[in-house]
Amino acid sequence: MNINFSKYADGLVPAIVQDQQTGKVLMLGFMNQEAVDATMSQQKVTFFSRTKNRLWTKGEESGHFLNLVNMQLDCDQDTLLIQANPNGPVCHTGTDTCWGEENKKSSVDFLQELETVIANRKNAAPESSYVASLFQKGINKIAQKVGEEAVETVIEAKDQNDELFIGEAADLLFHYLILLQAKGFTLTDITKELQKRHKA
Repeated sequence: MNINFSKYADGLVPAIVQDQQTGKVLMLGFMNQEAVDATMSQQKVTFFSRTKNRLWTKGEESGHFLNLVNMQLDCDQDTLLIQANPNGPVCHTGTDTCWGEENKKSSVDFLQELETVIANRKNAAPESSYVASLFQKGINKIAQKVGEEAVETVIEAKDQNDELFIGEAADLLFHYLILLQAKGFTLTDITKELQKRHKA
């Protein structure tokens, strides 16, 4: 990477650290060429500390290292975006990020992850999982199952037991994702259709 360290008076460039799995911005540090080289060679994110006036590997005291996944340079060649997997809280205050945010996947991220699991089981041996066995039985059985779960969800919606309703609603959504996969679609396709209708 041809990083423009001369753009700033101190010869350091900002380095934004993002969790590779959740996409959350974890912290901001500064790097010189030495810090970049150390990060690449050790595969642990290392900064140049302006207060300590030396290289500083995040987690060198706490053990909460930032394990390097990827490093990218922006279009002006003066800012780094680092994707990493954190080994514990990132902020010195003990929070997940330096903005006090909880570092976890959103519900949308989880649904996409679940779709990937379903897709991977589509061609698996029927005896290996419930999902694989449903795919083996074909589209009619999958559609029937979605219908059954929809009816059960409606029944529970009429009662006052929230726990049972949430359980049936989860079953319905799960089987709906299987039906989408069986038809060759994902939630992205459904979202696009809803967005198209929203604009109309």
